[in-house]
Amino acid sequence: MTPSAPVPAATGTVTTNVPSRLDRLPWSRWHWMIVIGLGTVWILDGLEVTTVGNIASRLSEDGSGLSISSAQVTGVAAALYVAGACAGALFFGWLTDRYGRKKLFMVTLVVYLGATAMTALSFDAWWFFTFRFLTGFGIGGEYAAINSAIDELIPAKFRGRVDLIINGSYWLGAVGGALLSIVMLNTDIFPKDLGWRLTFALGVVLGLVVLLVRRHVPESPRWQFIHGRGEEADALVTSVERDIEREKGRPLPRAEGEITIEQRKSIGFGLIARTVFRSYPKRAVLGLSLFIGQAFLYNAITFGFGAILTTFYDVPSGGTGYYFAVIAAGNFIGPLLLGKLFDTVGRRVMISSTYLLSGVLLFGTAWLFDRGSLSAVTLTACWCVVLFFASAGASSAYLTVSEIFPMETRAMAIAFFYALGTAAGGISGPLVFADLTSSGVVGDTVLAFQIGAGLMCAAGLVAAFLAVNAEGRSLEDIATPLSVSSGASGASGQSGAPNPMI
Repeated sequence: MTPSAPVPAATGTVTTNVPSRLDRLPWSRWHWMIVIGLGTVWILDGLEVTTVGNIASRLSEDGSGLSISSAQVTGVAAALYVAGACAGALFFGWLTDRYGRKKLFMVTLVVYLGATAMTALSFDAWWFFTFRFLTGFGIGGEYAAINSAIDELIPAKFRGRVDLIINGSYWLGAVGGALLSIVMLNTDIFPKDLGWRLTFALGVVLGLVVLLVRRHVPESPRWQFIHGRGEEADALVTSVERDIEREKGRPLPRAEGEITIEQRKSIGFGLIARTVFRSYPKRAVLGLSLFIGQAFLYNAITFGFGAILTTFYDVPSGGTGYYFAVIAAGNFIGPLLLGKLFDTVGRRVMISSTYLLSGVLLFGTAWLFDRGSLSAVTLTACWCVVLFFASAGASSAYLTVSEIFPMETRAMAIAFFYALGTAAGGISGPLVFADLTSSGVVGDTVLAFQIGAGLMCAAGLVAAFLAVNAEGRSLEDIATPLSVSSGASGASGQSGAPNPMI
């Protein structure tokens, strides 16, 4: 263990080695607690989105308890959910950088739980739309608060694979949502107006379990020492080091590298904006490209996958869950198997290749679909292969924007790129795609596939030139904190700050 209480260098200035102490920790039970407490909400998000997509046709049927069309569920409601997520990301992202990761990842989960519970009680379309927006509002806040906390707590050598697998766990929820919808839509078990309500209620129950686990996840020590809580940060890391030494039965290696920062209570939004767009313009272009590409692909096409099956292949509404469970499994296996390569082969190669491969394969799927060469089964198989790569690429978008900007801007940067990219692809996508698939015209659906494929390929090309080689590097080395004291260019003993224009 490396005892190192932050040493005041001047009034309001501290020198600390907390970042290097966190980065040199071996994997432990403490890290598993973080992964379970923070990462499991992605499972709930996957459960939410998939459930709504699969119950769309049921909600539009007589006797469902709602006067709503399938296109409204996959179009308007989906767009409102994403719009809520964009608004929530920006609102809670700002609060996360100002008041801390822990407070906000508790608040956002409570917002999500409340809105989901109210969705289950929907009696009219306007009520359903309102609480789909608010559910998204909570989920958007989760993206900003959780991704920033995860990257600041996980050691540098594991950061890439852990971040990808956690974001990819969304698809475990998607598998659950797909299979759950099969049971809940079975009218031999539940009436038409009850099964879909119980599905949302189950999401609330699972969310409460996550809330109980999350109470034990600590605040980010990196956030603490910058915001005038250096002693708390040191005490937390010291406690973790002692626990890990007891668990491993050996002392930890000495931490190398210190950083001197000027503590501050908050960071102005103007400074954040100037930092992201003036100091790191190429990284800003990279973040926008990655988010727009993946947002359109996933929010447009995934929301409407069930509609494609029922429209073009006469798959009954109660059977779409089987198909979706298969492609959801492929989505999770992608980050699970490819995640380690982002830490070994490197960010630039893996991000660009996963985006380009998924885009090219989607173009091929569109061509086969246009020729009438695909059945429901073979279309699902093609999607499984496309999304194996696309899922790893999409998860890397969150990883990228959460590690390539200074720590003080991290949650807000995640929120901004998520919101802007998702607004471009995730709000317009479902609206456009709902119209294209509901038309029943093959060419319309092919066009939607091609747009998604083209955006993924474009993002892959941007990543090939602009992606940052962040693998194995401390967050403070990738982007020097704004609070670094004058004359201190970065953490001593490390390679120093990168060119801010890269």
